[in-house]
Amino acid sequence: MKRWTKRPDGSNWGDFGDEDQLGRMNLLTPERVLAAVREVQVGKTFCLSLPLDLPGGNVLNPRRHPPRRFATVRGGMPAFNYLLRQQDARQIDVASDDAVLMALQYSTQWDSFAHVGALFDADGDGVAEPVYYNGFRAGEDIVAPEFRRGIVDWCCSEGVEAKKLGIETMAEACVQGRGVLIDLFSSIGRERRVVGWDELRRLMDAQQVEVREGDMVCLWTGFDELVLELAGKPTEAALHGSCATLDGRDERLLQWITDTGMSAIISDNYAVEQLPARVPDGEGDYPAMPLHQHCLFKLGVHIGEIWYLAELARWLRANGRSRFLLTAPPLRLPGAVGSPATPIATV
Repeated sequence: MKRWTKRPDGSNWGDFGDEDQLGRMNLLTPERVLAAVREVQVGKTFCLSLPLDLPGGNVLNPRRHPPRRFATVRGGMPAFNYLLRQQDARQIDVASDDAVLMALQYSTQWDSFAHVGALFDADGDGVAEPVYYNGFRAGEDIVAPEFRRGIVDWCCSEGVEAKKLGIETMAEACVQGRGVLIDLFSSIGRERRVVGWDELRRLMDAQQVEVREGDMVCLWTGFDELVLELAGKPTEAALHGSCATLDGRDERLLQWITDTGMSAIISDNYAVEQLPARVPDGEGDYPAMPLHQHCLFKLGVHIGEIWYLAELARWLRANGRSRFLLTAPPLRLPGAVGSPATPIATV
Protein backbone atom coordinates (compact mmCIF):
# COMPACT_ATOMS: atom_id res chain seq x y z
CA MET A 1 0.00 0.00 0.00
CA LYS A 2 1.54 3.28 -1.12
CA ARG A 3 1.42 5.88 1.64
CA TRP A 4 2.42 8.82 -0.52
CA THR A 5 1.37 10.53 -3.73
CA LYS A 6 4.66 12.35 -4.18
CA ARG A 7 8.13 11.68 -2.88
CA PRO A 8 10.94 14.06 -1.89
CA ASP A 9 13.21 15.30 -4.66
CA GLY A 10 16.22 13.03 -4.98
CA SER A 11 14.70 10.20 -2.96
CA ASN A 12 14.32 6.55 -3.91
CA TRP A 13 10.96 5.98 -2.20
CA GLY A 14 9.17 3.08 -3.84
CA ASP A 15 12.16 1.92 -5.89
CA PHE A 16 12.45 -1.22 -3.73
CA GLY A 17 8.68 -1.57 -3.30
CA ASP A 18 5.90 0.34 -1.59
CA GLU A 19 6.34 -1.60 1.67
CA ASP A 20 10.14 -1.58 1.66
CA GLN A 21 11.86 -1.02 5.01
CA LEU A 22 15.41 -2.04 4.06
CA GLY A 23 16.41 0.77 1.71
CA ARG A 24 19.80 0.19 0.16
CA MET A 25 20.42 -2.87 2.33
CA ASN A 26 18.51 -4.48 -0.55
CA LEU A 27 21.71 -4.03 -2.57
CA LEU A 28 23.59 -6.54 -0.38
CA THR A 29 22.62 -9.38 -2.68
CA PRO A 30 24.15 -12.88 -2.45
CA GLU A 31 26.39 -11.95 -5.37
CA ARG A 32 27.69 -8.87 -3.56
CA VAL A 33 28.22 -10.81 -0.34
CA LEU A 34 30.28 -13.36 -2.28
CA ALA A 35 32.29 -10.54 -3.84
CA ALA A 36 32.91 -9.15 -0.34
CA VAL A 37 34.06 -12.55 0.90
CA ARG A 38 36.63 -12.59 -1.92
CA GLU A 39 38.21 -9.49 -0.34
CA VAL A 40 39.42 -11.76 2.50
CA GLN A 41 43.05 -12.60 1.79
CA VAL A 42 44.73 -13.34 5.14
CA GLY A 43 41.82 -14.12 7.49
CA LYS A 44 42.74 -11.42 10.03
CA THR A 45 39.81 -9.91 11.95
CA PHE A 46 39.24 -6.53 13.61
CA CYS A 47 36.66 -5.57 16.24
CA LEU A 48 35.16 -2.24 15.14
CA SER A 49 33.34 -1.40 18.36
CA LEU A 50 34.50 0.84 21.15
CA PRO A 51 33.76 -0.32 24.70
CA LEU A 52 30.07 0.49 25.00
CA ASP A 53 30.56 2.56 28.17
CA LEU A 54 32.57 5.13 26.19
CA PRO A 55 32.80 8.06 25.54
CA GLY A 56 31.72 8.49 29.18
CA GLY A 57 29.41 11.09 30.70
CA ASN A 58 26.87 12.88 28.53
CA VAL A 59 29.04 15.62 27.02
CA LEU A 60 28.71 14.25 23.49
CA ASN A 61 24.92 14.19 23.66
CA PRO A 62 23.16 15.47 26.80
CA ARG A 63 20.19 13.13 26.25
CA ARG A 64 22.33 9.98 26.23
CA HIS A 65 23.82 8.66 29.43
CA PRO A 66 26.32 5.84 30.06
CA PRO A 67 25.04 2.29 30.56
CA ARG A 68 23.90 1.34 34.05
CA ARG A 69 24.57 -2.30 34.90
CA PHE A 70 22.99 -4.08 37.82
CA ALA A 71 22.29 -7.57 39.06
CA THR A 72 18.97 -9.28 38.59
CA VAL A 73 17.18 -10.53 41.69
CA ARG A 74 16.94 -14.15 42.78
CA GLY A 75 15.31 -15.26 45.97
CA GLY A 76 15.09 -11.66 47.10
CA MET A 77 18.88 -11.23 46.73
CA PRO A 78 21.17 -9.84 43.99
CA ALA A 79 21.83 -12.68 41.56
CA PHE A 80 25.58 -12.09 41.46
CA ASN A 81 27.96 -14.62 43.03
CA TYR A 82 24.74 -16.27 44.10
CA LEU A 83 25.15 -19.62 45.89
CA LEU A 84 22.49 -22.03 44.68
CA ARG A 85 22.89 -23.90 47.95
CA GLN A 86 20.73 -21.14 49.41
CA GLN A 87 17.81 -22.84 47.71
CA ASP A 88 19.13 -26.42 47.89
CA ALA A 89 21.98 -27.28 50.23
CA ARG A 90 23.22 -29.98 47.88
CA GLN A 91 23.79 -27.66 44.90
CA ILE A 92 27.33 -26.37 44.41
CA ASP A 93 26.74 -23.85 41.61
CA VAL A 94 27.68 -20.18 41.90
CA ALA A 95 25.70 -18.03 39.43
CA SER A 96 25.77 -14.42 38.25
CA ASP A 97 23.10 -12.72 36.19
CA ASP A 98 22.99 -9.02 35.26
CA ALA A 99 21.02 -6.47 33.28
CA VAL A 100 21.76 -3.14 31.63
CA LEU A 101 19.92 0.11 31.07
CA MET A 102 21.46 2.13 28.26
CA ALA A 103 20.80 4.61 25.51
CA LEU A 104 20.89 2.52 22.35
CA GLN A 105 22.92 5.16 20.53
CA TYR A 106 25.37 6.01 23.29
CA SER A 107 28.51 4.46 21.79
CA THR A 108 29.25 2.40 18.66
CA GLN A 109 25.85 2.35 16.94
CA TRP A 110 23.59 2.06 13.94
CA ASP A 111 20.80 4.51 13.13
CA SER A 112 17.58 3.01 11.81
CA PHE A 113 15.37 4.84 9.31
CA ALA A 114 13.01 5.62 12.20
CA HIS A 115 15.72 7.76 13.79
CA VAL A 116 15.30 10.84 11.57
CA GLY A 117 12.35 11.79 9.40
CA ALA A 118 11.08 15.13 8.11
CA LEU A 119 8.07 17.35 7.69
CA PHE A 120 6.97 16.62 4.12
CA ASP A 121 3.71 16.82 2.20
CA ALA A 122 3.64 13.15 1.21
CA ASP A 123 -0.10 12.96 0.49
CA GLY A 124 -0.19 16.08 -1.67
CA ASP A 125 -2.81 17.95 0.36
CA GLY A 126 -0.61 21.02 0.73
CA VAL A 127 0.18 20.38 4.40
CA ALA A 128 3.52 18.95 5.51
CA GLU A 129 3.24 16.10 8.00
CA PRO A 130 5.94 14.19 9.92
CA VAL A 131 7.00 11.17 7.86
CA TYR A 132 9.94 8.83 7.57
CA TYR A 133 11.62 6.82 4.83
CA ASN A 134 9.26 5.51 2.15
CA GLY A 135 6.39 7.54 3.57
CA PHE A 136 5.93 5.72 6.87
CA ARG A 137 4.12 8.03 9.24
CA ALA A 138 4.79 9.40 12.70
CA GLY A 139 1.97 8.53 15.08
CA GLU A 140 0.86 5.62 12.95
CA ASP A 141 4.01 3.63 12.12
CA ILE A 142 6.42 5.24 14.60
CA VAL A 143 4.48 5.80 17.80
CA ALA A 144 4.86 7.06 21.36
CA PRO A 145 2.44 7.73 24.22
CA GLU A 146 1.51 11.30 24.91
CA PHE A 147 4.29 13.01 26.80
CA ARG A 148 3.49 13.77 30.42
CA ARG A 149 4.99 17.11 31.29
CA GLY A 150 6.85 17.49 34.54
CA ILE A 151 8.63 14.12 34.44
CA VAL A 152 12.27 14.85 35.14
CA ASP A 153 13.80 11.40 34.82
CA TRP A 154 15.78 11.14 31.56
CA CYS A 155 14.09 7.83 30.80
CA CYS A 156 10.73 9.57 30.78
CA SER A 157 8.54 7.83 28.25
CA GLU A 158 7.73 4.14 27.96
CA GLY A 159 5.84 2.62 25.09
CA VAL A 160 7.81 4.20 22.25
CA GLU A 161 7.88 1.87 19.25
CA ALA A 162 8.80 1.88 15.59
CA LYS A 163 6.09 -0.42 14.26
CA LYS A 164 7.76 0.04 10.89
CA LEU A 165 11.42 0.82 10.09
CA GLY A 166 12.63 -0.55 13.44
CA ILE A 167 16.23 -1.68 13.76
CA GLU A 168 15.14 -5.34 13.68
CA THR A 169 14.55 -5.06 9.93
CA MET A 170 18.23 -4.27 9.49
CA ALA A 171 19.24 -7.14 11.79
CA GLU A 172 17.11 -9.58 9.78
CA ALA A 173 18.98 -8.47 6.64
CA CYS A 174 22.20 -9.69 8.38
CA VAL A 175 24.33 -6.72 7.19
CA GLN A 176 27.30 -8.39 5.58
CA GLY A 177 29.06 -7.03 2.52
CA ARG A 178 32.04 -5.10 1.24
CA GLY A 179 33.45 -2.35 3.44
CA VAL A 180 35.55 0.44 1.98
CA LEU A 181 37.65 2.71 4.20
CA ILE A 182 38.61 6.33 3.52
CA ASP A 183 41.43 7.58 5.75
CA LEU A 184 40.91 11.24 6.71
CA PHE A 185 43.11 11.13 9.79
CA SER A 186 46.44 10.55 8.02
CA SER A 187 46.04 13.82 6.12
CA ILE A 188 44.10 15.98 8.58
CA GLY A 189 45.14 14.68 11.98
CA ARG A 190 43.08 15.85 14.94
CA GLU A 191 42.35 19.28 13.52
CA ARG A 192 38.65 20.08 13.58
CA ARG A 193 37.89 20.43 9.87
CA VAL A 194 34.60 20.32 8.03
CA VAL A 195 35.32 18.27 4.92
CA GLY A 196 33.39 18.93 1.73
CA TRP A 197 33.27 17.05 -1.54
CA ASP A 198 36.40 18.60 -3.08
CA GLU A 199 38.67 17.58 -0.19
CA LEU A 200 37.06 14.16 0.18
CA ARG A 201 37.53 13.46 -3.52
CA ARG A 202 41.21 14.46 -3.35
CA LEU A 203 41.78 12.08 -0.44
CA MET A 204 39.98 9.26 -2.23
CA ASP A 205 42.00 9.82 -5.39
CA ALA A 206 45.28 9.86 -3.45
CA GLN A 207 44.33 6.64 -1.65
CA GLN A 208 42.91 5.06 -4.82
CA VAL A 209 39.60 4.38 -3.09
CA GLU A 210 36.74 3.28 -5.29
CA VAL A 211 33.17 3.07 -3.99
CA ARG A 212 30.81 0.71 -5.79
CA GLU A 213 27.10 0.04 -5.52
CA GLY A 214 26.22 -1.71 -2.27
CA ASP A 215 29.46 -0.79 -0.48
CA MET A 216 29.46 0.23 3.17
CA VAL A 217 31.73 3.28 3.35
CA CYS A 218 33.80 3.86 6.51
CA LEU A 219 35.46 7.20 7.32
CA TRP A 220 38.35 7.17 9.81
CA THR A 221 39.01 10.55 11.45
CA GLY A 222 40.98 9.57 14.57
CA PHE A 223 38.07 10.45 16.86
CA ASP A 224 37.95 6.84 18.09
CA GLU A 225 41.48 6.96 19.52
CA LEU A 226 40.76 10.33 21.12
CA VAL A 227 37.76 8.81 22.92
CA LEU A 228 39.92 5.96 24.18
CA GLU A 229 42.61 8.34 25.42
CA LEU A 230 40.05 10.38 27.36
CA ALA A 231 39.28 7.17 29.29
CA GLY A 232 35.68 7.93 30.11
CA LYS A 233 36.33 11.52 31.22
CA PRO A 234 35.70 13.57 28.08
CA THR A 235 35.59 17.34 27.81
CA GLU A 236 33.32 19.31 25.55
CA ALA A 237 36.31 21.02 23.92
CA ALA A 238 37.92 17.70 23.05
CA LEU A 239 34.81 15.97 21.73
CA HIS A 240 33.32 18.88 19.83
CA GLY A 241 36.53 20.56 18.73
CA SER A 242 38.60 17.71 17.33
CA CYS A 243 38.93 15.63 14.16
CA ALA A 244 37.36 15.83 10.73
CA THR A 245 33.65 15.72 10.02
CA LEU A 246 31.67 15.89 6.79
CA ASP A 247 29.90 18.98 5.48
CA GLY A 248 26.35 17.71 5.24
CA ARG A 249 25.31 20.96 3.60
CA ASP A 250 27.58 20.27 0.57
CA GLU A 251 25.15 19.26 -2.18
CA ARG A 252 27.91 17.65 -4.25
CA LEU A 253 28.88 15.44 -1.33
CA LEU A 254 25.26 14.40 -0.90
CA GLN A 255 25.02 13.72 -4.62
CA TRP A 256 28.09 11.46 -4.33
CA ILE A 257 26.21 9.40 -1.73
CA THR A 258 23.32 9.15 -4.16
CA ASP A 259 25.38 8.35 -7.24
CA THR A 260 27.63 5.67 -5.73
CA GLY A 261 24.74 3.52 -4.55
CA MET A 262 26.46 2.93 -1.21
CA SER A 263 24.35 0.95 1.27
CA ALA A 264 25.67 2.59 4.45
CA ILE A 265 27.92 5.42 5.57
CA ILE A 266 29.93 4.99 8.76
CA SER A 267 32.43 6.98 10.78
CA ASP A 268 34.36 6.81 14.02
CA ASN A 269 33.03 10.25 14.92
CA TYR A 270 29.72 11.52 16.26
CA ALA A 271 27.01 11.98 13.61
CA VAL A 272 29.36 11.58 10.57
CA GLU A 273 28.38 15.14 9.60
CA GLN A 274 29.19 18.46 11.27
CA LEU A 275 26.60 19.40 13.88
CA PRO A 276 25.35 21.98 14.18
CA ALA A 277 25.41 22.28 10.42
CA ARG A 278 26.01 25.69 8.90
CA VAL A 279 22.84 27.65 8.18
CA PRO A 280 22.15 27.65 4.43
CA ASP A 281 22.00 30.84 2.44
CA GLY A 282 18.65 32.29 1.54
CA GLU A 283 15.25 31.88 3.11
CA GLY A 284 12.98 28.91 3.50
CA ASP A 285 12.89 25.78 5.63
CA TYR A 286 15.86 23.44 5.87
CA PRO A 287 16.98 20.28 7.73
CA ALA A 288 19.13 20.71 10.82
CA MET A 289 20.88 17.42 9.99
CA PRO A 290 21.17 17.48 6.20
CA LEU A 291 23.25 14.32 5.76
CA HIS A 292 21.00 12.38 8.13
CA GLN A 293 17.93 13.53 6.25
CA HIS A 294 19.50 12.73 2.88
CA CYS A 295 20.56 9.23 3.96
CA LEU A 296 17.92 8.03 6.41
CA PHE A 297 14.88 9.88 5.09
CA LYS A 298 15.43 10.11 1.35
CA LEU A 299 17.68 7.23 0.31
CA GLY A 300 17.36 4.49 2.91
CA VAL A 301 21.10 4.57 3.67
CA HIS A 302 21.90 3.49 7.23
CA ILE A 303 24.34 5.59 9.28
CA GLY A 304 26.92 4.13 11.66
CA GLU A 305 28.54 6.36 14.29
CA ILE A 306 31.38 6.20 16.85
CA TRP A 307 32.93 3.03 15.39
CA TYR A 308 36.45 1.94 16.26
CA LEU A 309 38.34 2.02 12.95
CA ALA A 310 41.93 2.88 13.95
CA GLU A 311 43.51 -0.59 13.94
CA LEU A 312 41.78 -1.58 10.71
CA ALA A 313 42.72 1.71 9.02
CA ARG A 314 46.39 1.37 9.90
CA TRP A 315 46.52 -2.24 8.75
CA LEU A 316 44.84 -1.39 5.44
CA ARG A 317 47.22 1.52 4.87
CA ALA A 318 50.28 -0.61 5.66
CA ASN A 319 49.10 -3.25 3.23
CA GLY A 320 48.03 -0.92 0.42
CA ARG A 321 44.35 -1.85 0.70
CA SER A 322 41.04 -0.11 1.31
CA ARG A 323 38.51 -2.97 0.97
CA PHE A 324 37.44 -5.71 3.36
CA LEU A 325 34.57 -7.95 4.39
CA LEU A 326 32.30 -6.17 6.86
CA THR A 327 29.87 -8.05 9.12
CA ALA A 328 27.82 -5.63 11.20
CA PRO A 329 24.29 -6.60 12.26
CA PRO A 330 22.59 -4.52 14.96
CA LEU A 331 20.61 -6.00 17.84
CA ARG A 332 17.40 -7.69 16.77
CA LEU A 333 15.37 -5.50 19.09
CA PRO A 334 11.87 -4.96 17.67
CA GLY A 335 10.70 -1.38 17.55
CA ALA A 336 14.03 0.27 18.40
CA VAL A 337 15.19 3.27 16.38
CA GLY A 338 18.90 2.62 16.98
CA SER A 339 21.20 -0.08 18.24
CA PRO A 340 24.63 -0.75 19.67
CA ALA A 341 26.83 -2.80 17.37
CA THR A 342 29.96 -4.91 17.51
CA PRO A 343 31.01 -4.92 13.85
CA ILE A 344 33.76 -7.19 12.54
CA ALA A 345 36.10 -6.49 9.62
CA THR A 346 37.85 -9.44 8.00
CA VAL A 347 40.81 -8.87 5.71
